[in-house]
Amino acid sequence: MPEPEWLAQQFEGNRSHLRAVAYRMLGSVSEAEDAVQETWLRLSRADATEIGNLGGWLTTVVARVCLDMLRSRSSRREQSLDAQVREPASTSEPGTDPEREALLADSVGLALLVVLDRLSPAERLAFVLHDLFAVSFEEIAAIVGRTPEAARQLASRARRRVQGAERPARGGIHQQREIVEAFLRALRARDFEGLVAVLDPEVTVRIDEAAARPGAAREIHGARDWAKGAIAFAQFAEAMEPMLVDGAVGLVWAPQGQLARVLRFTISSTRITGVEIIADPRRLGALDLAVLQE
Repeated sequence: MPEPEWLAQQFEGNRSHLRAVAYRMLGSVSEAEDAVQETWLRLSRADATEIGNLGGWLTTVVARVCLDMLRSRSSRREQSLDAQVREPASTSEPGTDPEREALLADSVGLALLVVLDRLSPAERLAFVLHDLFAVSFEEIAAIVGRTPEAARQLASRARRRVQGAERPARGGIHQQREIVEAFLRALRARDFEGLVAVLDPEVTVRIDEAAARPGAAREIHGARDWAKGAIAFAQFAEAMEPMLVDGAVGLVWAPQGQLARVLRFTISSTRITGVEIIADPRRLGALDLAVLQE
């Protein structure tokens, strides 16, 4: 039987890898840490002399722990969908480190976390383990209780969701992206004239009930009028990222990878002619979101 100290040292040598797997599986620092701790507890109870490849064993165990957590999370979401409330003023769970959450989210990509959060638990596991960590489909199959071919199909479906289909759109995806990114740069810089420059003078902005402040207008007309109001919320722009929204380039606001707002744009020529701000959870769930490819 290996000495407990040796086993602890081996586990610590794998901790950063396990944390990386768990974070991409769960999208939460606190939950990832819980998964890693549970993996250690299972290792401490196992007969380590029967483990041939400790690193592979630990990856498998942390993946199984995360899969159970994702399934539990999915069940809770279904039970509480009607009571779902999103509060943008509070973007961190108690006990989390917001700065660390932000750094990890940036390293993974907020857009990727948003799309991963929309996959089934099995799809997310297959994609993360195979595409991000090169785990074989044979090993994935054993974790999800399916055949290797079924595991391959899970990863393929997830990959299509992540990559999306850059459907031809007016002005082209590349041109749309340039305009949306110019809008985002101006918003982050609180550059009023920069915002006006990318907005059509007669732009129409529609805000759904979940996104609007109580008593505020649900529809705004004119570039200069909306630019003034947009700058008041510029602090949220740091956590915004371009994504494909229903096949066109839009912006998402997703603190810690949890989708809270989507800006869907209508772009004509070189300017934004329409904006729809969406925050209703059901409407957000119906959007087709994908990661913009470089």
